[in-house]
Formats: sequence, structure tokens, C-alpha cells
Amino acid sequence: MQVAERWFEHRQIEEGVVLIREPYVDPFLQANLFLVRGRERDLLVDTALGLAPIPTQPAALFERPVTVVATHRHFDHTGGLHEFDEVVVHRLDADAVATAEGFASLRIEDYPPEELSGYEAPESMLTAIPHQGFDIAGYQVEPVTATRVVDDGDVVDLGDRRFTVLHLPGHTPGELGLWEEETASLYSGDCVYESGLLLDELPESDIPAYVASMRRLRDVPVRVVHGGHDDSFGRERLLELIDDYVARRG
Repeated sequence: MQVAERWFEHRQIEEGVVLIREPYVDPFLQANLFLVRGRERDLLVDTALGLAPIPTQPAALFERPVTVVATHRHFDHTGGLHEFDEVVVHRLDADAVATAEGFASLRIEDYPPEELSGYEAPESMLTAIPHQGFDIAGYQVEPVTATRVVDDGDVVDLGDRRFTVLHLPGHTPGELGLWEEETASLYSGDCVYESGLLLDELPESDIPAYVASMRRLRDVPVRVVHGGHDDSFGRERLLELIDDYVARRG
């Protein structure tokens, strides 16, 4: 397998918001990282798989101290948490992050069929490796103790931008979203994303809680949703996804 020259790609998607992705990771595990620039600090939402250092690729993106928020415990969102000094996690997922508890694998053969239900699985989760000698079978996530544990209604403040924590359980007990009222932007993690491939039958999932979270989002005056996977989308698509999920599971 080829060695990638540069592991991350990035582009600005809104004023002060940069989308960062791992282009050599299959979309099933290719999580979105969102860098939001603030006056005093920057916010990084999620940290991907941890296969290569985020701050150095590209270094120019990180010009201020960074507060990292993990939307939930899963390894495709928490793999790079150990690189940062300020890490924010919801109370109900904090222990799992601190022990690196749970499934974590880059090998397609390790995935239970129910997790891949409805998804056309690739031959490999990676189309390149981050460095010579990288061992796909030996992949592990480093445990990280959060420097701040949050709950519903708490605020992440960048000096000129404020994000309210929305507890959105269902995918995991501590799944959270970040709501910026001023821009009507929701960073939704894996609670909802554009493809609608919403995993709710994992050992840590809770379908009734997921239904309640989706119903709650109906009342949030969202303009744009930046999901944990896939492309960002608007309110009309959000309502479609909510109504479809509630009709199936409610």
C-alpha cells in the first residue's frame, strides 16, 4: 500500500470554519474535523483516527491555543485527542475515552455485520498508510483524560464565539452537539449526518434516547448542520432526516 505524502486535506467552508479530513480513509470511518477560529482560542471538533499528527499537517491552521471537543467516544472521532492539552468530553462518554474502551479497528473483517448493515463495505478501510511500516492490524487508540467534562447547557467560549452543548444521546450515551446561536450552526457529531446512515444498534446505543434527541433537534432553528461524516447540509434536509428516523424508530 502506498505511503501518503500528506495525510490530511482541508478547505474553508464558511467564514472562520475549516473542514479537515483524512482522504485516504474510507467514508465509513472518514470523520469530519471542524476547526472554528475564535478571538482568544480556536475550537477543534473531533480528531479523527489518530493515524498522523493533526497540528503539524498543516501547521499553519493552528495559530492559537486549541480547545478540542469530542462529540462522542468512538475511535474515528477520538484517535487524535492525545495530541492536545485541552480536551472536552461529555460526562457520560468521559470514562470510555479515559480508558480507550470499546471497539477500534481498521480491518474490515473485524466489523460485525450489523454495524455495516446498509453500507457497501470496501476491501480495506485505508487506501494508503500514513508512514512506512504502519501496521493496520496493530492500530490502537490512546486513552485520554478529559480536562473538562461537560453536560447539557454548558458553554464552550472562544472569546467572540460561544457554543452551547446539546446532549444528544442515542448513538452513544454521551453524544453531544455544539450549537452556535449567532450563526445558527449545529455541529452534530454522529447524531445526524447527511447520508442518514445512523448507527443505533451498537452495544452502547439506545434507540428511544436517539428518537428523543432527534425530536429535540426539530425545535432548534438550524441554518446549517456540520455532521460527523459526509457533507454539511441545511434545515430542510435535517427535517427530512429527523422525520425519517422517527417514523422508523419512534
